[in-house]
Amino acid sequence: MFHDLLNKFGASSKGPRSIPVTLSTRVRLARNLKEYPFPGKAVEGQRRAVLSKCIDAMTDMDALSESTSLEVDDLSELDRQILVEKHLISPELSQVDEGSGIVLSSDRNCCVMINEEDHLRIQVLQPGLEFEKVWKRADELDSGIESHVNYAYDCELGFLTACPTNLGTGLRASAMMHLPGLVMSKNMDKVINAVNQLGIAVRGLFGEGSDASGSIFQISNQQTLGESERAIIDRLNDTLKNIVRQENFARDKLMQDDGLRLVDKISRAVGILKTSHLIQSSEAMDLLSLVRLATDFKMLPERFRSLADRMFIEIQPGHVQLSAGKPVDPSDRDRLRAELLRKEFSRTPKLNIDGAS
Repeated sequence: MFHDLLNKFGASSKGPRSIPVTLSTRVRLARNLKEYPFPGKAVEGQRRAVLSKCIDAMTDMDALSESTSLEVDDLSELDRQILVEKHLISPELSQVDEGSGIVLSSDRNCCVMINEEDHLRIQVLQPGLEFEKVWKRADELDSGIESHVNYAYDCELGFLTACPTNLGTGLRASAMMHLPGLVMSKNMDKVINAVNQLGIAVRGLFGEGSDASGSIFQISNQQTLGESERAIIDRLNDTLKNIVRQENFARDKLMQDDGLRLVDKISRAVGILKTSHLIQSSEAMDLLSLVRLATDFKMLPERFRSLADRMFIEIQPGHVQLSAGKPVDPSDRDRLRAELLRKEFSRTPKLNIDGAS
């Protein structure tokens, strides 16, 4: 069905190439404790009881050995912003002050949020398209926590959650994807409409309500009730592979139809990154997207892909302020951001146009 819908605007018959369209994979499980009201209805004493009980449940788990436990109200506003920009906690949790916390694994690939919308949000992240690894670890964490607490569960409805859209498995599986070909070819809206019909949601870099700076999109399942975890992940995985095919096709067509204009666009992006003195985060994201695209086309050495991926995070407002070591106003952040980018891209070589593929 998905392939048929995409055929309306020229689907490719080619299989996915090895270019790393997918930046990262995430699995998040929503869980609640049976004995307590959901966080939105709980009083402070109940929230703190849940926080204590959940942290105790994770204290001796092998999967979270050497982990770090933090209470949100002990974190500064900047600390919270940094965690959001690293995609370790949600913007919603960063705004909660009473009785909420996080448990971070030593490798920072796992974060358990406590008393966000639900009592527990078990989240595992992994670079690349790695649903098998991510799901296995999330499932192990879930089982480990469940051995110490009583989950709110109904035999017919499954896991009970604060929002009905999470009812059932409580599973949100998602991938962060870099899709400049579909954006520049003006086909992204068609992809979004097609996947929406399959119960798949497309959001911006920081989730619901955020924009898709740098042509980066979060793509996740919407349905959690009536399907097994395996069925949800398999359906999403198949959809993502089809999106990769469409992105490959869009990139090839852009290069074939107007390659000189694309090369010029990339060249200008590199020039601005090397020489600008003031730059906002949204503009920087779009320029970094073009650098990543140039690496995928082999116009720039491979190391520039990982540099672009790192800069996607380090140019965010909180990270710029953290690097400055003091509070900075927005205009000064634009100066410091440009300074960082000039330093990182100062030795960018000339584009290898002949090697573009």
